[in-house]
Amino acid sequence: MQRLIQRFSDKIIGVLSGFDRLVFRGSLRRVAFPEGLMSLLWHKGVLLKDFEAYVAGVTDQVKEASCEMARKKNRPVQYLQYSKTNKDKLAREIAQKDQISEGLIAVFKSMELCRSFELHRNAATKRLEINCKWRKCLHLYHYFIDPHFGFMNARIQTWFPFYIQICLNGREWLARQMDRNHMRYTQLDNCFAWIENFEKAQRLMNHQLQTHWPRVLDRVARMLNPAHGKIFKGFPARYYWSAYQSEWATDLAFKNSAALASIYPMLTLHGITTYSSGDVLRFLGRKLTGHFEGEVVSDFKIRPEGVRIKHSVNGNSVKMYDKFGRVLRVETTVQDPHDFMVFRPKENDPGGECSWRILRYGVADLYRRSQVCQAANERYLDAQAAVDTSIPLGDLVSSICQPTMYNGHRVRALRPWDPNDMALFQAVTRGEFSINGFRNRDLQTLLFEGSADSVQEKRRRSSRISRLLRMLRAHHLIRRVQKTYRYMLTSKGRDILSAILATRRITLEQLNKAAA
Repeated sequence: MQRLIQRFSDKIIGVLSGFDRLVFRGSLRRVAFPEGLMSLLWHKGVLLKDFEAYVAGVTDQVKEASCEMARKKNRPVQYLQYSKTNKDKLAREIAQKDQISEGLIAVFKSMELCRSFELHRNAATKRLEINCKWRKCLHLYHYFIDPHFGFMNARIQTWFPFYIQICLNGREWLARQMDRNHMRYTQLDNCFAWIENFEKAQRLMNHQLQTHWPRVLDRVARMLNPAHGKIFKGFPARYYWSAYQSEWATDLAFKNSAALASIYPMLTLHGITTYSSGDVLRFLGRKLTGHFEGEVVSDFKIRPEGVRIKHSVNGNSVKMYDKFGRVLRVETTVQDPHDFMVFRPKENDPGGECSWRILRYGVADLYRRSQVCQAANERYLDAQAAVDTSIPLGDLVSSICQPTMYNGHRVRALRPWDPNDMALFQAVTRGEFSINGFRNRDLQTLLFEGSADSVQEKRRRSSRISRLLRMLRAHHLIRRVQKTYRYMLTSKGRDILSAILATRRITLEQLNKAAA
């Protein structure tokens, strides 16, 4: 990331990294499965034949209690005919019309699909059973302006097991933090075009990571369902909180629209024409191996707020777009944390030995998720730093097109568009090698067909790759990792080879557009 910032330091006025959109989900684990709900019924003395009447009565309690605050404060409780109605936009319109600056804005009722239970009469056993089932039920959306987090919303499912979803925005939250610190800023939707002190703003965003999420989210849950304590009296059922979706954004604020516009077309062209599936996996901390099962997708879209390029893997994504022509944003979205690792003990043994384990949805691993996302953003911006909008391609590659000396021996010039040298360039720039580097045998697999059928052939291949590595080192395109037999691309190597490989994918039409 620092390479890109340094390259365009005359255009960038500040950098800010932190959470953008955060979506939390709360579940009552004790009653989220049939056996757990049966335990509650046994505790309450409810017979299965009375199950439907009991749960209907509890649902009525939840609806009544959840909407009570809206009635007391004379806020609208509105039923939405279509579940896909833009509720955020509707709530903001109501807040603006009624001049709501803090507190509840409105409650929306919406019929949506949910996971709940039904009573089933088992013909084989001739007994009543409780089964899980997907069905539609009423959901209550509370939109409000929190004094701490700003504009946010929370939703509760009115049928057992009363799942909750809470959505807030880290930039809204930061605006509140800066207001309390009497800092001046220019906010455009969910980004900041200017902040009087970017370093202080970054410290405030870092402070967000120290939040005790269960305590904060439990407070919102009590507001959503004040009847929770009465419903589960004598049967403790606390919410388990997980981060269903997170967006971690790195914003580069530019001096003006012209400064960003001068480089953004080349950045998007580079991103859509250069990065392979392996590169996209590398940004997200993965390797492209024979065991990978999934889909890697890159797409380009023009939206009202700017041009966006997006690379996604199994629901997780890295995307780049210009916000209102003033802010370059790179954002990593995580929907499936199981693609990443965290150093922690076993969940049921908090005092046990720590090791690298699968990243969980739970908020306990949210800090690690922020580290993973920041690393992904930095890898993407580092890759984009290979774009140079000022140095002609001929000047960039001229140094490697001349013979050079290495340890007293002459080394031939590289031939950038020769098929053999191009195959070598493609091999060493593969995404999976950017994390741990590559070895002689890694390149053998890529540059030779089939496996060696004799010892002599193995030696021949190894010697051939050694000569190629020596040639790349002589031209300062790669370096050896200390105390290993691995090699990594240098900054010069990534710049030059990325530019050369990009020329293979660019059409004459694209060049004409870029030059226009």
